[in-house]
Parts: sequence; C-alpha cells; structure tokens
Amino acid sequence: MMKIKVILMLSVFLLIGSLVFAGELVIKGSTTILPIAQKTAEAYMAENPDVKISLSGGGSGNGIKAIIDGTADIGNASRFIKQKEVSLATAKNVYPVPFRIALDAIVPVVNTKNAVSGLTMAQLKDIYLGKIKDWKEVQGTPGKIVVISRDSSSGTFGVWKDLVMKKDRVIPGALTVPSNGGIVQAVATTPGAIGYVGLGYLNSEIKAISVDGVEGTEENTLNGSFPISRGLFMFTKGWPKGETMEFISFILSKKGQELVKQAGSIPVF
Repeated sequence: MMKIKVILMLSVFLLIGSLVFAGELVIKGSTTILPIAQKTAEAYMAENPDVKISLSGGGSGNGIKAIIDGTADIGNASRFIKQKEVSLATAKNVYPVPFRIALDAIVPVVNTKNAVSGLTMAQLKDIYLGKIKDWKEVQGTPGKIVVISRDSSSGTFGVWKDLVMKKDRVIPGALTVPSNGGIVQAVATTPGAIGYVGLGYLNSEIKAISVDGVEGTEENTLNGSFPISRGLFMFTKGWPKGETMEFISFILSKKGQELVKQAGSIPVF
C-alpha cells in the first residue's frame, strides 16, 4: 500500500513539474513583424515541443502597451518606443528593453494597372496631404488618387509620418486600414489606390514604386540609399529571463536571422 502511495505521489510530482517547466510565451504588436514572429515561433516550438507561443497583431502601440500592462512577454514594434510610452512605463516601474531583430523598408505601392513607376518624397507627401489628386499629375494612369494609410497605433504609420509627412497630418479623407495585409488587399482591388507596406508584404498583387529614383530593396536599405527605412524591434518588460530570453536569443542566432530573411525582412547581421 505504501509503495502504491509513493508511486502515485511521484506521478503527481512529475505531472506538476512538467506543467511548471513547460514554457508559454505571449507575443503581441506590430503586423509588420508578425511574419517574422510566426516563422521563428514555429521553428522554435519544433525544437522545443514543451513551449507554447501565442501570437497576435494589433499594431506597435498595442505591443508596447501590452508589455507595460503585463499582458505580453514580448511586444513587437516596427518603430522605436516613444517618449510618452517610456514615461507611462516608468510611472508603473516598468523598464522596456529593446532588441533590434531586423531591418525593413517601407515601400509605396499602387495597383498593378497604374503606369506610375516612381515618385519623389515631395510627391508622396503632397499625395498624402491631398494636394496631388489625380495620377496624371505624376505620370500615372489618369484617375482619382485613392489614399490608403494605416491607423495611428501602427508603427509603420509612425515612421511614414516622421519620414514622409514630416509630422504633417495625412488627409482626413484617407482610407485607414489596420494592417499591412489590409493595405495589400485594398490596393490590389482599387485601381487608383496608393498605400505603403513593409518589404515582407510585397507580392505580385500590388506594384512597388521607387522613391527618389531608388527601389525599396534589401541592398538599398542596407546601403542607406532608400529613404524610408527602419529597424524592427522586440521589447521586453525589463531584461528578459527564461523562455523569453531563449526565444530572443534564437531570433538573433544565425538560424533565426535566416528565418527573418525568409519572412521577407532584412537580417541585422
């Protein structure tokens, strides 16, 4: 009888131990980083079957908010943290730590039926201000320009606002969508549309256009010639530990950086 009790107690201990040591990571934020997170998470879980990784988008602002609120282990952001976010975090005794896991270009895109092949930074700004209203003004296929942008919680929008708009407001009548995928779908189905997406979202359904005569490519991002580029970040609540540290180390490893490239972004080394 005593032997049976010992066996039962050992079984319970092993079960509890397996539950304790099985890792679980929650990752939220940027839709630009989502393809990277998905690909690396799948590879990491394949190597570590006891680990469960939960992924969701929602935008860079929501990713940073999630680590401040403690609802995520990692917050993805396609821009650097803002000063007001730092202030909000430190007020709650949270100290976000950034890890740059990739580089990216934000590429203007149009419908494949549009004849336009390139725009200047000044023309892009004027289009998004509503000053240029018809494609014939910039050697495109004549017709009304349909401006498509991202919502304010988007890191992609934040970088576009800083680098292209120079802090000026996008035309109020712009169609706002919540994700890179939404931009792709809207531009692909709207002949007069213009939008902007990260490198990893370029495909045959949309047409990428050059900026100031420079194409948005990995090479031109790395050499600094493409004018709309940025770093992609994962933020943690303080210095990461345990499974969080292991996962970030995996992304920054040689294998992880190869997966970053497969996801359509640019490795940091």
